[in-house]
Amino acid sequence: MNLFQKCFHFTQADEIRGLGLYPYFRPISTEQDTEVLINGKRVLMLGSNSYLGLTNHPKVKEAAVEAIKKYGTGCAGSRFLNGTLDIHIQLEEELGEFLGKEAVLLYSTGFQANLGIISGLVERGEYAVTDKSDHASILEGCKLSFGETKRFHHNNMESLKRVLERLPQETGKLIIVDGVYSMEGDIAPVPQIIEHARQYNARVMIDDAHGLGVLGNTGAGTAEHFGITQDVDIIMGTFSKSLASLGGFAASCNEVIEYLKHHSRPLIFSASISPPNTAAALEALRILKGEPERREWLWRNTQILHQGFSSLGFDIGTSRTPVIPVYVGDVMKVFQMCMMLHEEGIFVNPVVPPGVPPGRSLIRVSCMATHTPDQMDFALEKFQKVGKTLGII
Repeated sequence: MNLFQKCFHFTQADEIRGLGLYPYFRPISTEQDTEVLINGKRVLMLGSNSYLGLTNHPKVKEAAVEAIKKYGTGCAGSRFLNGTLDIHIQLEEELGEFLGKEAVLLYSTGFQANLGIISGLVERGEYAVTDKSDHASILEGCKLSFGETKRFHHNNMESLKRVLERLPQETGKLIIVDGVYSMEGDIAPVPQIIEHARQYNARVMIDDAHGLGVLGNTGAGTAEHFGITQDVDIIMGTFSKSLASLGGFAASCNEVIEYLKHHSRPLIFSASISPPNTAAALEALRILKGEPERREWLWRNTQILHQGFSSLGFDIGTSRTPVIPVYVGDVMKVFQMCMMLHEEGIFVNPVVPPGVPPGRSLIRVSCMATHTPDQMDFALEKFQKVGKTLGII
């Protein structure tokens, strides 16, 4: 069969376009802020992961510009060879201090960080143990490793225990979970996971892409939220959410980071994070530490939406964070709701299988610190209108 045969037979996207319901690749022509411009229409952005609203912060933009002036636009090589800058090391050191870990290693993207950490650590004869709702990058990292992957039901500790007790006690095992789940908006029960890990000789890694800047007394994430930073073996995170840039990292003990520096293929064979991205993330980290009120604003808006959706009768599942799923169920109704909300001036993200289980399609809402209470009220008014029109509430 021709390799491209599957491409020629792929018609789903065109069919959805024909119905006027295609919700992807909408071109934004302004900064990623509380409101954006799409095809000349200004809409309220409720689909961004910029939880602290820092992508348009003047200090972050200035830091990126100054980095280009000093270092140029790229590093032209990997961290392993010619691509390590002094600001890479500076960001690693400040992140390590903030997260309470001995050492940090930067990757060019968050997806790449998961690929590099998991494939670098889990070897033949060892096991990666993952939650069934883990991010796709975790699953791809497991595939890239030479180890075997075992999965447990979402946030189900009995299921985790059953998986672990079937594995050889003496064999290396890495339990990998999202701190905050990017679709459900709930939080992994990390203390219980650590208890099981200790009992069954496993290590624990948290993907804290959506927890960093959001959870914890200082915004250091899920481990800080539970007060168990020292018990979490590896914290992975991204700069593309709260830290207003692009890139990822692994934070752990010195020995693990040193090993990854010399065994992580996605790190060794990829160009390093660019100077403006590095400088922007570094400045955003400093703002996160210096402006705690941003997290207060974020949680104010989160509370408004949680209470508002629930009082209107929407099903938001077990969300406890600024990531709020509005469960709809039917795929086509999700597409309808997304585009109707867009017409009403609201940008949201539709999530359908395989991103969620069949029958659990949803509208993913996420709020930012810089949204105003009036904007939150406007959003709820439009959700009520569209929800009633579609018979969801």
